[in-house]
Amino acid sequence: MARYNKSMYQYETSPRKLKPEYEHIEKKYPKKSTAKKTKTASKVKVKKKSNTKTVLYIGIVFVILFAVSYRNALIAQKYSEIRTLKTSLSELDKENKQLEVNIESKTNLGAIEEKGAKELGLKKIDDSQIVYVNLDKQDYVEPSDEQVNLSEDQNWLESIISKIKNIFVHDTSK
Repeated sequence: MARYNKSMYQYETSPRKLKPEYEHIEKKYPKKSTAKKTKTASKVKVKKKSNTKTVLYIGIVFVILFAVSYRNALIAQKYSEIRTLKTSLSELDKENKQLEVNIESKTNLGAIEEKGAKELGLKKIDDSQIVYVNLDKQDYVEPSDEQVNLSEDQNWLESIISKIKNIFVHDTSK
């Protein structure tokens, strides 16, 4: 007959529990109240967000004010440059007008005649100083008596050529 192990017999209908090959060890940490921390952490996060927003807004306002003041400084600088240029232009206009008056006074015929009479002792022309010259109505061209001697230049060139010819002629006869 078959032997049955009495320890293996089950009296109930539910199967027996098997032990797993490993045992799960649970670490037990002391329990802390997480509900309070989440509320305070969310409050801190909200405060940090509001602080960063205010800092950001203050920074933006500062940058805008800086840009406006810089622009105003540039405009003021340009206006001062324009003012100095206008003053120099007015001075140059005055100088130009004075030079025009000086030129007109020096080119005035009456002033020139007075200066010539007083400083240089010049007088106006009298009829006795005028000399009239009668010219014939026809123009005459007279040939010159000198002759241009081109033959010397040609003789000189011809003499060089003849010497060169003589050198070659003598060399061939030898």
